[in-house]
Amino acid sequence: MKRREFIRNTALLAAAAEVPALAAAAGHKPAAPAMPDNTQPAALGLIDTAPALMNYAETSMGITFGVSDMANGYVIYGQKPDLSDGIKVLCGGYRVTRMHNKVMQVRLTGLKPATTYYYRIGADRISYLGGYKMKVLGNEEDPKTYSFTTAGKKAKSHFCVMNDTHASWKSFGPTVDKLVQLAPSCAIWNGDALNSDESMDFLKTVFLAPQIANRNYASALPLLLAPGNHEDRGIETRTLENIWMFRQPEERSSRDWDLGRNFAVRMGDIALIGLDTAEDKLDTNPLLAGLFTSGPYREAQTAWLADALKQPQIASAPYLVAFCHIPLFDPNPKENPGDLFPADKHPDYSPDFASWQRTCATMWSPLLNKAKCQLVITAHQHKYRYDAPDKNRRWAQIVGGGPDMNGKPGRFPTVVEGKVEDGALHVRVHNIYSGQVEAEHVFKPRKKSKA
Repeated sequence: MKRREFIRNTALLAAAAEVPALAAAAGHKPAAPAMPDNTQPAALGLIDTAPALMNYAETSMGITFGVSDMANGYVIYGQKPDLSDGIKVLCGGYRVTRMHNKVMQVRLTGLKPATTYYYRIGADRISYLGGYKMKVLGNEEDPKTYSFTTAGKKAKSHFCVMNDTHASWKSFGPTVDKLVQLAPSCAIWNGDALNSDESMDFLKTVFLAPQIANRNYASALPLLLAPGNHEDRGIETRTLENIWMFRQPEERSSRDWDLGRNFAVRMGDIALIGLDTAEDKLDTNPLLAGLFTSGPYREAQTAWLADALKQPQIASAPYLVAFCHIPLFDPNPKENPGDLFPADKHPDYSPDFASWQRTCATMWSPLLNKAKCQLVITAHQHKYRYDAPDKNRRWAQIVGGGPDMNGKPGRFPTVVEGKVEDGALHVRVHNIYSGQVEAEHVFKPRKKSKA
């Protein structure tokens, strides 16, 4: 199935979840949303999903979980399995806590690098009738104790990448099964987790309660997000951080407060860099109604990237791997490079959206070249490909496959696994359709920069 046909067909699934929110906005009473097969509404209680670990980092970790009613959530964490040393952290940042009727978010900061922590989640049910009429109606704690390990120089040098999952449960299920089997230190979701962000209920399904067997996989496997163009689609994209949290402001410079989805993380011998290529159409395209500002966003990330690559823990890593959704190179000169002004169309190129991002490559590739980046892992095209380095581009590029489970050449879901073994970075491309390793690429350490 072609990329655009797949997106059009699977949009029906997203639409089913979006109807309740759209109906409510129009003044109609929505029907109860469909629940995943293995969850019954009567048994949900206040906490209605397992936690998900987000924005993996050296000294911090985000924990998100779902609730079924207005609540104030918290996490109790410590280094002892019985949590006898437990510290309680409430949702939100300073001044007031986060109160929400769908999602709780707790950001743990001040953690030790490469350290295992244990945690439990809980929430108070809140009755809120106004600024002077609020009270706790009851408390609920998940009885299960979970754990995670932070990033850092002494962490296990092992990552995995999934991409273009598009809320297609048929392929997402075995993709997650492979992640669980490989058990990396973290997994990078390299964009297009869904088709359109139209309702919080649907975002909860995708990120916290996917309709798969291993739905609780992210309670122990930390995730990083390099957003795709489809994370920019829909009314809820303007508040995507309400479910995929930003890092706390104190974790970023004031200049970069709006760049909460970029990441620069040291994981063992590997430095991980996350970039957001944003929309696959120009801001001037009339289809976007003047609602997008991808151009300035990419420029801001260029300044961030220059500084991130100079961080001692990043500069000193033997391996530097960058992640972004839209490829930064394509060997076919007729593929749309994403800068065809004003509306993405030209008779010499196809299709009418960016197959790759020449603008991002022009800004970011010189910085990655200078930093001796060995590999950029991308997505978007729904077909696996490997591009070897050349004289102008010192880094190799791996393009991850799409969600098709039909066995067509190159068109299969992938999990790209990177692991340092025997003094080298081994990158294996797992074909989720066949269950086999499609390819393996080996990278030698880059010359050490001054720490």
